[in-house]
Amino acid sequence: MDGKKLEYKGEAALKEIERMTTEADIVQEELLREILTRNCETEYLRQYMDKGTKDVSVFKKCVPVITYKDIQPYIQRIANGEDSSLITGHPITEMLCSSGTSAGEPKMMPSIAEDLDRRTFLYNLIMPIINQYVPGLDEGKAMFLYFVKAEMSTPCGLPARAVLTSYYKSKHFKCRAYDAFSNYTSPDQAILCDDSNQSMYCQLLAGLVHRHQVLRLGAVFASALLRAISFLERNWPSFCNDIRLGRLDPSVVTDPGCRSAMSSVVSSPDPRLADEIEEICGRHSWKGVLCRLWPKAKYIEAVITGSMAQYIPALEYYSEGKLPLVCTMYASSECYFGVNLKPLCDPADVAFTLLPNMCYFEFIPLGENGTLVLDVAEEEEVPIDRLVDLVHVKRGCYYELVVTTFAGLNRYRIGDVLQVMGFHNKAPQFRFICRRNVLLSIDNDKTNEEDLHKSVSAAKKLLEPHSALLVEYTSYADTSRVPGHYVLYWELLVHHVSSSSSIILDKVLEECCIAVEEELDYIYRRCRTNDKSVGPLEIRVVKPGTFEALMDLFISQGGSINQYKTPRCIQSATALKLLDSNVMACYFSPRDPMWIP
Repeated sequence: MDGKKLEYKGEAALKEIERMTTEADIVQEELLREILTRNCETEYLRQYMDKGTKDVSVFKKCVPVITYKDIQPYIQRIANGEDSSLITGHPITEMLCSSGTSAGEPKMMPSIAEDLDRRTFLYNLIMPIINQYVPGLDEGKAMFLYFVKAEMSTPCGLPARAVLTSYYKSKHFKCRAYDAFSNYTSPDQAILCDDSNQSMYCQLLAGLVHRHQVLRLGAVFASALLRAISFLERNWPSFCNDIRLGRLDPSVVTDPGCRSAMSSVVSSPDPRLADEIEEICGRHSWKGVLCRLWPKAKYIEAVITGSMAQYIPALEYYSEGKLPLVCTMYASSECYFGVNLKPLCDPADVAFTLLPNMCYFEFIPLGENGTLVLDVAEEEEVPIDRLVDLVHVKRGCYYELVVTTFAGLNRYRIGDVLQVMGFHNKAPQFRFICRRNVLLSIDNDKTNEEDLHKSVSAAKKLLEPHSALLVEYTSYADTSRVPGHYVLYWELLVHHVSSSSSIILDKVLEECCIAVEEELDYIYRRCRTNDKSVGPLEIRVVKPGTFEALMDLFISQGGSINQYKTPRCIQSATALKLLDSNVMACYFSPRDPMWIP
């Protein structure tokens, strides 16, 4: 990528978006030609194309569509010390680890130095886009909670780390020029602290100290922001004490970098500020607490699409619905993809414009006319002639995303299911639907992530009249008995509990069970009602804090706090044991769901 592109800001950035999307077909064709020019001599591509050919048409006719298991042997060879030329014409500088909670074990994705330029380019587009809708953001600070994960090394010494850790530890972040739009409350040393608890403590404390200057709140994922709110709820007396005394509690924060950075943030006693925070946090209800603590905040920024949509009600509760929820970009460990050009839209309407200079995009058709058909299994070979390129997708149709990157992924299936919502110039705008490989199945039933989320969303509305809120959920296909059944683990936030309301809530949770089933698809309801091959759905209500413990478990096993997403279908025996050890009550569907042959 041309270094000049990193300088696009303000009007120049918006003009560059217009240029790229207007010429999306040309940009894509040139980009694929450039990838082939660099990578045509690799061992991988020489299997399918004549040695040295850079012919785009040959690539499209001969190179197969692959999944991780197809490229993993090459990645492992490079991790063990073989040359990067196995898959790419540029040196691989690091391996990026996926979160590993959506589909089994973490995957290692190859990355070259230029990838950081592309990520930075996309980051630099965000504020010019938002500033069109929310002016004046350069007049205050952003309280964004960012975290790194301690990195590992491959056998040959390549760094192996999360994609966001890679960015935060790079010169692009650490040596960035001052920009009023990137004026964060958190010192860099607090963000770069490997201890997530100390990092969280310092970042929240800095955000509280600057509470009257904060114009934006956020984290990478909505789940991380809610985790921060929970942390604040437990530790606010300590924050008030530090602010009141003008010093950092040495028993809480021991990291030298954090202590040094925070010495200028908490530099003198401020009893008045401590009293303000104490009065707000000490109230009986935390509804709207974000608006009270940061009264000048204009929006909340976080990923709220896909499974993260589950957190929207909780964020609206803590902001009292007064702060727009902004989802800015679409990215993965494999590649960054695109941006949301209408950041203040309703969360249900978020659509990402794919930027044609990020990678070469192709798509596997999965249905049209509003009907999603997952007729291509993850392990199934995809006929090359089925692929559709970026500018030829159709509005309303569903697709699985396939990418070709400079770092050596060729026609790689990302596993994301998208729906075309429209176009910006020639570039399509996609709604994220789900990860296609997250399924519940007992018999012939196949429940994907989107169907599960829709069903839970419908059922949880029954809780609202009873001052109860679904905080978090996951699922499990229990086949220990015949017939097997779906199990949902729910963590609830219940207000104004009394003995009578508890009895009522028991009945409501039974109704929630059947409400989930009524929303599941025809095959599931047939299996339940007619075939009797699936047993009644069960909701297991777990203790408050259980899902934080689940997150801690996955992070302790190598996940990243930035990338962590609660798995919507649990496979891990250890995770199931943790969940079951915290179950307070169990509820089953009281009847069969409706099914008409």
